Amino acid sequence: MAALKRLFRILFDRAEAFFDFAFGQQLNPFAWLGALGWFFFWIVAGSGVYLYIFFDTGITDAYASLEYITHEQWYLAGVMRSLHRYASDALVVVVVLHLLREFSLDRLRGKRFFAWITGVPSIFFIYICGISGYWLVWDQLAQYIAIATAEWLDAMPIFAEPIANNFLNSTTLGGRFFTLMVFIHIFVPLFMLLLMWVHIQRHAHARVNPPRPLAIGTALMLLVLSLLRPAVSQAPADLDVVPGELGFDWFYLVAYPFLDTIPGGQLWLFIAAGFLLLTLMPWLPPAKPSRPAIVSLDNCNGCGRCFDDCPFAAITLVPRSDGKAYDAEAAVNVDNCVSCGLCVGSCPTATPFRRATAIVPGIELPDHPIAGLREDSLAAATRFGDGPRVLVYACEHCGMNAVNADDTQVLTMPCVAMLPPSFVDFALSRGLADGVVLAGCASGDCNYRLGDTWTSQRLEGQRDPYLRNRVDRGRLRHLHLRATSARQRFRQLENFKAALTDLPRNEPKGSQRDA
Repeated sequence: MAALKRLFRILFDRAEAFFDFAFGQQLNPFAWLGALGWFFFWIVAGSGVYLYIFFDTGITDAYASLEYITHEQWYLAGVMRSLHRYASDALVVVVVLHLLREFSLDRLRGKRFFAWITGVPSIFFIYICGISGYWLVWDQLAQYIAIATAEWLDAMPIFAEPIANNFLNSTTLGGRFFTLMVFIHIFVPLFMLLLMWVHIQRHAHARVNPPRPLAIGTALMLLVLSLLRPAVSQAPADLDVVPGELGFDWFYLVAYPFLDTIPGGQLWLFIAAGFLLLTLMPWLPPAKPSRPAIVSLDNCNGCGRCFDDCPFAAITLVPRSDGKAYDAEAAVNVDNCVSCGLCVGSCPTATPFRRATAIVPGIELPDHPIAGLREDSLAAATRFGDGPRVLVYACEHCGMNAVNADDTQVLTMPCVAMLPPSFVDFALSRGLADGVVLAGCASGDCNYRLGDTWTSQRLEGQRDPYLRNRVDRGRLRHLHLRATSARQRFRQLENFKAALTDLPRNEPKGSQRDA
């Protein structure tokens, strides 16, 4: 399993590097696959509502109404039909890519299993929607799909009478068939929308809309494709004639050719086994447990910043329980907490400057205490050699932990957003280093969803706790890097060191150990 993940990671890295170069990290579509799935769903839904206005459900009327849509009202309804078709295909592509990418990044195990097991069934409903939509066209492809699906369903011993008997000839098929297909084609997307909503329930600030430039560009691409290659029907269905040659949609009908060589019952077993395997992925093998964040009521004033910043809805504000003069206190839902530490970086009491009392913030990770991070920062300052001294606070997922050198000391943590901005101030104001680097995941693609965004906003003074104005920004870099971007990482570090050589040495202020 690990080898398969590495293979997919290599393939995705190469594709993402190309799109980074073409569009930049913020607009890289691979970082927005989930949001693009929502976007395509709404295009399919909106175009489908418009098409339903002109669609007739009779056996012959269905095909005739679609011919009117395609040829008589090509400028609007015809475009809507093409958008409906191509957005449906795009939905399949982004959902499959999203699933494979999350698998390659190992973002499915442990307490992150919920999004995975609620996302996998969406594939099943997408295919029900797509296949039932092809039936409604009632051309020769629809005829093939209807007969093949009926025979495939008959392989399961759950129907009293064979469904395929409805397609023996033109006299055996009634108008109720199309009424049923319309009901399925409308009801299943509504159920899928409910499942999509459940899918993001453990994600605070869920990204269901892609960036506007990406959305506009994608919509224009679909529109141009619809105008250049409009979706059209094949010859009308005739149950008294066996179609000889068909245009095929491999996005939705990929399983049907297997029915020619694999009995329907066995194919059902293969598909069921595949879905079961996908569902069990988060536990193959299970993730090593990590201790969730803990709250220290002695240092928590119920400000709510950790609640606002948690990416996984693992923190709530509850009524005060210790009698102190505050309205609320933070409470951690251990079933949702993934130990990312973003809540620690948001806590105003997580500061290395505290001297009168022990450094115990209102909320922190027991495996990565803030007091320990302060001690590690002080210790790293004693290991520098000659040259510009660069202290790097790095996300453990960004690949920066392999660059320790005489002039570069790296301290890792689950996410760079775990670092309170006051640590940058502390390191520079105490002269622990000549420069500080905050190294995180690629922009818009944080392993913990929002770490890069919150870090940027804190540094820019847009989100509490923000970096104080007294900090020299020339001695600070925030790097957004993919784990495989080794050359880019080296180049940016060297450029930063070169810039530091033009600045005076940042001498230690007093005793570091007593700072």
